[in-house]
Amino acid sequence: MRIVASLRTGENRLTQRMASWDSVWARGLLPPVEDAAEHTKLWWAAAAVMAAAGGWRGRRAAAAGITGMAAAQVLSNGVAKQLVERRRPPKEWFPHEDVEDRPDSSSFPSGHTAAAVAFTAAVAPTWPWAGAACAVPTVLVAIERVHDGAHYPSDVAAGAAIGLAAAALVRAAPRLLVRRVA
Repeated sequence: MRIVASLRTGENRLTQRMASWDSVWARGLLPPVEDAAEHTKLWWAAAAVMAAAGGWRGRRAAAAGITGMAAAQVLSNGVAKQLVERRRPPKEWFPHEDVEDRPDSSSFPSGHTAAAVAFTAAVAPTWPWAGAACAVPTVLVAIERVHDGAHYPSDVAAGAAIGLAAAALVRAAPRLLVRRVA
């Protein structure tokens, strides 16, 4: 129990520290990232650009990204949030007004992070350069979710794990289906 209490205390401190991070960079960059990531708009736009400008590789990467993102949304928001009820971090920890705009659903896991990581991890094997480009906003989404008071760092880590699992599932599904049919 002492280990769990120590972990919880450490996570609370990290959350408070990230919440109080007040820099010009954070104030200028994180709100637009949140707006773009809301309702997965950022990833749909990235997929459209890849499909339009990337030829067959871009279309394949876009399809993999969208499929991975959809799988992550089902796993995080449709399954995990229903199984784990966790309150959002206390509003008092956040000195900015963005904390008023957070969802009422369970904090665990971060669905935004799950979608971002799944999209990026599904794109990267097909088109590594596009995957690398997507990694930058993916990291910013993860940071933003804690900074704005929507999640604890462990919620974001769990979302990332779900995103990686969803991307792996998308990559494995065609091989599994071919084996099953044969």
